Amino acid sequence: MSGSTPSIGPEVAAATGRRQVHVAAGALTDAQGRVLVTRRPDGVHQGGLWEFPGGKLEPGEDVASALARELREELGIKVRAARPLIRIHHDYGDRHVLLDVHLVTAFDGTPRGLEGQPLDWLAPEAMDPARFPAADQPIIDALRLPERYLITGADPRDEQAFLHRLTAALARGARLVQLRAHDLDDGAYTRLADAAQALCRQAGARLVLNRDAALAERLGADGLHLRAAALARLRSRPPLPLVGASCHDAADLAHAAALGLDYAVLGPVLPTATHPDAQTLGWEGFAALADTAALPVYALGGMRPEHLAISFARGAQGIAAIRGLGWGGQAPAERGA
Repeated sequence: MSGSTPSIGPEVAAATGRRQVHVAAGALTDAQGRVLVTRRPDGVHQGGLWEFPGGKLEPGEDVASALARELREELGIKVRAARPLIRIHHDYGDRHVLLDVHLVTAFDGTPRGLEGQPLDWLAPEAMDPARFPAADQPIIDALRLPERYLITGADPRDEQAFLHRLTAALARGARLVQLRAHDLDDGAYTRLADAAQALCRQAGARLVLNRDAALAERLGADGLHLRAAALARLRSRPPLPLVGASCHDAADLAHAAALGLDYAVLGPVLPTATHPDAQTLGWEGFAALADTAALPVYALGGMRPEHLAISFARGAQGIAAIRGLGWGGQAPAERGA
């Protein structure tokens, strides 16, 4: 998500006197994993661009009610199941937009353009961000990412045991995997990455390397994960298809968004088995920081599958974990993954 205008918080928008618009939008999915988009009419703000259907909240209306009303009025459908996907603050210069986007997974009726707007169903990977408003670009990133982000643990020096655990994790449905093996030298890491990448691609999963950007690029990796210290030193986005970073505060999140990264991992949210006494954000602290972010954010630290629902409600893309997502053996420290 590069080239977008920096996001600002609602208090900044109020202080500058810019118009504030609160919008509820829906990402409707079908059985093939495609998402419904509609085209804005010419002659309006961001006219001619594609967007996710929805509209402004009316006075006193909550997001869920506004979403249900807008999708009924625009598309003639009734929402049956939806959950928060991402919340975006965006500054267009003349106005500040707050987008509350929900993933709509079940609805009654067949979507139709009741206001004459063209409709299309697109796979997230086929969406061209240049054909959408800048505020929608993080939404596309969120749609391209799974809700669970597996970080590898245990001793990677036992390559066969390590790959056996990875094969089992992929069979359980892991689709985004970070290869975290800080103790390996470049040669050993390269051999392990080559083997792990082959397994991931066979399973339709993406492998993100937690290593030097130059090495990841040389290996033709699916993606790169930056530790917080590496993120702080970075001045431009590495040229890899998927790039994320570990973040611990609002400054980290702002820097990751300014670089055009695809996601952030934020934590620790809860105590972990390896660092039970470490200072944690808690869910409210996580939510406050995630609300400032202009990119999808995974919750890290003490996460298990049963935390998915609360993570969504607190503004997360989902959860990132080692032990909590079934990686066997002794896990390394999760902070600063």
